[in-house]
Amino acid sequence: MNILGISAYYHDAAACLLVDGEIIGAAQEERFTRKKHDSAFPVNAIKYCLTEAKLSAGGIDYVVFYDKPFLKFERIFETYLAFAPKGFTSFATSLPVWIKDKLFQKSVILKALKECCGNEIDWSKKLLFSEHHLSHAASAFFPSPFEDAAVLTMDGVGEWATTSLAIGRGNTLTVKNEIHFPHSLGLLYSALTYYTGFKVNSGEYKVMGLAPYGEPRFANLIKDNLIDIKEDGSFHLDMSYFNYCIGLTMTNDKFDKLFGAPPRKAESDLTQREMDIAASIQVVTEEVVIKLARGIKQSTGLKNLCLAGGVALNCVANGKLLGENIFDNIWIQPAAGDAGGAVGAALAAHYLMLKQPRKVDARDSMKGAYLGPEYSQADIEQRLTAAGAKFEIVSDTALINLTAQALADGKAVGWHQGRMEFGPRSLGGRSIIADPRSPLVQKQLNLKVKYRESFRPFAPSVLREDVAEWFQLDKDSPYMLLVAEVSKEKQLEMTEEQRKLFGIEKLNVPRSEIPAITHVDYSARIQTVHKETNPKYHALISKFKEITGCPVIVNTSFNVRGEPIVCTPEDAFNCLMGTGIEFLAVGNCILEKKNQDMSLIKDYKNAYELD
Repeated sequence: MNILGISAYYHDAAACLLVDGEIIGAAQEERFTRKKHDSAFPVNAIKYCLTEAKLSAGGIDYVVFYDKPFLKFERIFETYLAFAPKGFTSFATSLPVWIKDKLFQKSVILKALKECCGNEIDWSKKLLFSEHHLSHAASAFFPSPFEDAAVLTMDGVGEWATTSLAIGRGNTLTVKNEIHFPHSLGLLYSALTYYTGFKVNSGEYKVMGLAPYGEPRFANLIKDNLIDIKEDGSFHLDMSYFNYCIGLTMTNDKFDKLFGAPPRKAESDLTQREMDIAASIQVVTEEVVIKLARGIKQSTGLKNLCLAGGVALNCVANGKLLGENIFDNIWIQPAAGDAGGAVGAALAAHYLMLKQPRKVDARDSMKGAYLGPEYSQADIEQRLTAAGAKFEIVSDTALINLTAQALADGKAVGWHQGRMEFGPRSLGGRSIIADPRSPLVQKQLNLKVKYRESFRPFAPSVLREDVAEWFQLDKDSPYMLLVAEVSKEKQLEMTEEQRKLFGIEKLNVPRSEIPAITHVDYSARIQTVHKETNPKYHALISKFKEITGCPVIVNTSFNVRGEPIVCTPEDAFNCLMGTGIEFLAVGNCILEKKNQDMSLIKDYKNAYELD
């Protein structure tokens, strides 16, 4: 049975192909079009999935869309009626778009399938629709290593649900409880993202990264006015402070008065106030997540928890939840946002509609999230040659040795190996890597390679067998979705003078033996690297450890600010020529910046719209 899952038209369009229950391929459309968060019908992602499976379009048994557009329209229409006449301007602006593209989305999808995959196929007999939160829940439970689990989904909004609890047992999954729009933890976080001057639906992780620079002095203000949190984690927002139901902004004048100022202008200087607001919404989010988890544990008695939805990408909250030991085991879908809905839609059809038996994979069936395109050595050489690159072809052993030495020498390295990752994180398939022991790397990578804000932290990749020695964590974290402190033995004691520093002044104080990945609160967003899922990346870090004694490297996504993560060898070469990357490993090809044709240098700093 071949099932194609699709998410599209809202955020992060993606496709996933399931063959007899196995995920054969999954990718976001943005990686092919080079348009960040591309929401268009995922033509390229679908074609990739079919190629990966060596399948023609005629071999697809079902196509499953990840939500129900008509229910979503019903929610928007009812919301405007509830707030009438206040929302008329926004309603009048959006209605033509909804009537043209969204209300009749079944027809739009069928037309797109015909254009993409063949006009001769009757797609109307193959097209199914899942529900948004069911797709999220299915994406979290069915690939997990659990026979049974509670599944918590938290995001902005699906059709109506913003938070839901489902129970998964074997090949069944049942949604038990929901919190409905407009009461949304995801939209509350997005409102504060908007207010602090970042872009909604892409800047939330910046707020999370900014939070450790501040103090949560606005937390009580938020809880006393914006959100009423019950003991079981359920919550209710006071909508008089928000504009997202009826307007074109997230917050309103009443919100501004509450916080004493208008929203920060995008790209203007960050002040201690924004840092304190970020710290405050982060603390409130953690409180809600932990109370929800406690309530779920009490009501279900289950020992396993799965997480999905955009809020599940808040790795700081995930780390705090793990530390509470409410559940014995936690598993988080790596593509927790809307892209992962494509996976969940396909899996929901396979298990819930077709009632296929489920065999639980002891690790997880997401295959380390390495589900995207891979390029043969011959193809890599042909593509790099066509791009004008100058490269040396080396053996596997030499590749590992030369790259590890480049890292030890302090070079910023581009690493393009094997299959591309699915989801928002680079996990050693398409990564920029560096030496974490350098106190200069964090600033240099932000300013000269990534072209992004200086406060943004970097994550470590660490050998799974060494994680407990270097971090206060001794669990698998293959998807970089858990935050934990650097081990006390590796931390550096701060001087009295350093302790008095505030805000961004904290940035330049080395906190540990691996300062490049140690945030200002001694935390790190950890990726454990496993020999079974990525042997080449594991071998590289092992070699770096042999040279330096350190089993940790810096791992950040292979892109610049506003650019999707690189997909092809050409994308990687372009990034080499447009940034401060000095050394690039693509397959068995080694490229050094100093040996390239300097006429191919690109202005990458302004090549993409800022995120």
